[in-house]
Amino acid sequence: PDHISAMPDCLLPDPPPVVVVENKIEEPIISDEAARLFSSQRQIYALVEKLSEKYEIDAKLAMAFIAVESGFNPKATSPKNAQGLMQLIPETAARFRVKNAYNPEDNIKGGLAYLQWLLAYFKGDITLVAAAYNAGERAVDRHKGIPPYPETQNYVKKITKLYRGKSHPYRDG
Repeated sequence: PDHISAMPDCLLPDPPPVVVVENKIEEPIISDEAARLFSSQRQIYALVEKLSEKYEIDAKLAMAFIAVESGFNPKATSPKNAQGLMQLIPETAARFRVKNAYNPEDNIKGGLAYLQWLLAYFKGDITLVAAAYNAGERAVDRHKGIPPYPETQNYVKKITKLYRGKSHPYRDG
């Protein structure tokens, strides 16, 4: 047809994926709500920004995990004994050499190291990384995708609502 009527946003095609240049993310891929939430946590955000560069992780992705995992509470402990801002279970803390899971810097370093490992393992797929962070990488492998656990499916939705990117640059190997 010669004329195209304006379509509602929900019927338009998805926007193009975020362009990654030299392994850096060019534009923020978070909602205004997430931006307000993250900026309300200035001290934690400053620490995440400082540490995330070394691990080549977008600070906003790490902040999404912290928001969902602990609600920014460095003293948080789950019923499964996950601890601190990024809710590291003792096995994960030991695996990534975290001395004190309740120390924000130690905890964030361990969480970033784990995210870096998961990003490489799942080739930058944010949904699989989120599912594995919640249920473990073996569960994601066993189910060949997001496990059918309501808690994990809900968790992935929460992470991807805060961080809208579908993929993230990762270090091969």
